[in-house]
Amino acid sequence: MKKVLFLLLLVNASYAQTKKNITLEDIFKKSIFSAKNVSGLRSLNDGKTYVSIETNPKTGRKYVARNNYRDGKQMGVLFQEDDLTFKGLQLPISTNLSEDETKVLLFKDEEAIYRHSFKANYFVYDLKTKSMTEVSSKGKQLFATISPDGAKIAFVRDNNLFVKDLTQDDEQQITHDGLLNHIINGGADWVYEEEFSFAKAFFWSSDSKKIAYYRFDETLVPEFDMTIYEELYPTVYRYKYPKAGENNAIVSIRVYNLTHGTTQAIDIGSNKDQYIPRIKWTADANIVCIFRMNRHQNKLEYILANASTGESNVILAEESIHYLDVNDDLTFLKNGKQFILSSEDDGFNHLYLYDIGGKLIWQITKGKWEVTNLYGVDEESGVIYYQSTESSPLRRDVYSIQLDGTHKKRISTIDGNNSATFSTDFSYYMLNHSDGKTPPYITLNEQSGKLVRVLEDNAALKIRMNEYVTSPTDFFEMKTSEGVTLNGYMMKPADFDAAKKYPVLMYVYGGPGSQNVVDTWSGSRSLWFNYLAQKGYIIACVDNRGTGFRGADFKKVTYKQLGKYETADQIEVAKWLAHKNYVDSARIGIWGWSYGGYLSSLCITKGAGVFSMAIAVAPVTNWRYYDSIYTERYLQTPQENQTGYDENSPIQFADKLRGKFLLVHGTGDDNVHFQNSLMFSEALIQANKPFEQAYYPNKNHGIYGGNTSFHLYSKMTDFILKNL
Repeated sequence: MKKVLFLLLLVNASYAQTKKNITLEDIFKKSIFSAKNVSGLRSLNDGKTYVSIETNPKTGRKYVARNNYRDGKQMGVLFQEDDLTFKGLQLPISTNLSEDETKVLLFKDEEAIYRHSFKANYFVYDLKTKSMTEVSSKGKQLFATISPDGAKIAFVRDNNLFVKDLTQDDEQQITHDGLLNHIINGGADWVYEEEFSFAKAFFWSSDSKKIAYYRFDETLVPEFDMTIYEELYPTVYRYKYPKAGENNAIVSIRVYNLTHGTTQAIDIGSNKDQYIPRIKWTADANIVCIFRMNRHQNKLEYILANASTGESNVILAEESIHYLDVNDDLTFLKNGKQFILSSEDDGFNHLYLYDIGGKLIWQITKGKWEVTNLYGVDEESGVIYYQSTESSPLRRDVYSIQLDGTHKKRISTIDGNNSATFSTDFSYYMLNHSDGKTPPYITLNEQSGKLVRVLEDNAALKIRMNEYVTSPTDFFEMKTSEGVTLNGYMMKPADFDAAKKYPVLMYVYGGPGSQNVVDTWSGSRSLWFNYLAQKGYIIACVDNRGTGFRGADFKKVTYKQLGKYETADQIEVAKWLAHKNYVDSARIGIWGWSYGGYLSSLCITKGAGVFSMAIAVAPVTNWRYYDSIYTERYLQTPQENQTGYDENSPIQFADKLRGKFLLVHGTGDDNVHFQNSLMFSEALIQANKPFEQAYYPNKNHGIYGGNTSFHLYSKMTDFILKNL
């Protein structure tokens, strides 16, 4: 038996030696492990056909084809790349069709602004006349959007809203008071874009006769300056950034009537210190729904407003002793009498059906799991399609259910992470599946779930991955001393030997409602973990209290004291790992980015002696430095909750630092300002604590571009190899 075991070990060792090791160049320069996805596929209004971007094998030129869902056969070519020229300028191909499917919106020469926003030169290609129209020759535009009837296009330029009649080539300016760092019409300010996740702040009515839009008055919002180090004399970029407890922009909602050329202000109440995180047209083209939220973000009201008169009334209000999250699940049914929305009212995020007056009809989904995406409603059959965590918080599955909550059916059949994109009439859907071991596997299915065909199997990537030494992701549960069960995963070296002692690098994000421990295919960061495993490190990651998809109580326990429970959990995880026979307890490190950088900074200070090393990338180090909407949602204002801000700021614990510490930040970070790392550096210097720092000139919160990612991960890798 011993001889057989010895031979098996020799065979396994020989097999491992035939595989190649992953290099940093493979990950960050060559991108040889990039997974393929299906892009440019868009359902047409008939629900039975779709358009996709294809390539002519003979010429290499792209074109947009109309295809049949049932068999995938091409039914014709809508247009070709060669059609998309304007005054000799070649425009990139796109399937961004207007709602009436008569036109295509194109853009070129885009310039990024913040996380979601950019400006560009927009063009409209008419599929009937085969003609190209430049949206404007007076400067780049933002958020260009074709009206539902395809006759007009609205856009923002210089903080003002414009409309162009595509039939007459006539540009009309709707607002005139737009001014940089003072007034914004039709676009979101920085903090709304970042924290409420939208940048375009105007919306066409379904009959194309009205545009509802936001107006932001930023005049009293404090300004933040960022130095840009590019020219001989650095320049200053100045923008409005409301930090915790400071003035926010005053927001108003207006509706422009294209028929009468008039603007109507909507009554959203007299309180100017509030939020309007969403507006959405109802099935009635004259009624707009407005979300109104107090500054503490623990009360959310749904208001229906008459677009012609501005009169409004509250139909529904939600309140919480903690805070409320905002999403895009609100769906008004075409019957004009009902709407669906999701809520954590019973402690988990579920779907509810209301009448148009805001009276609850019934709760559609129930259980100790969460609805994570509402795909839509097939009103003809009365079926809702959604994604949820019902099988496990670590997984996502696609379900269907009747409006009355009956006949629930799991559509996706393979465990892992599943998401769907449905055809317009819900008769077909594209299913995207992956798990920790499987790259995206994308299929086209009938409504019943029957496979029509495979769109992308990433077979080449699977073969390539099999050529390299990789480590499996093993999921586990850990119970804390307080009896709380935490989910985690671990990656061990491919040649792991339980009789040896290994250093451990913990990875953390841990922010409110986030999730790292999930059974899905990951990108370059996971490959970097494989690279470190090759070097003899165990990688561990645990979702602490405050993270998402396990109910409101688990998520909101950190309210008014961000960092306290999260840090305690990560420290306890490290101590739990230290007791493993195969872990070198003197060599446990932790690293994270953004909120994860905040927690890793707390762990190396408040957890002094537990961690021997930490890396913090772009960390918040004092919540007073961060924006109003995010910070106050969880901490209230500094004036109301001074201890909540101070007792969990790494700056306050700089003198407790023990171990090796690397602090990284981009100097052009418009989100988590460079100020955070500078002030933490100063505190460490005054505490006479040795540490290393790396700053990336003019790079934003993502710290990327050119050779930057390779340099950053090389820097972190060297630091880990030397210090852990």
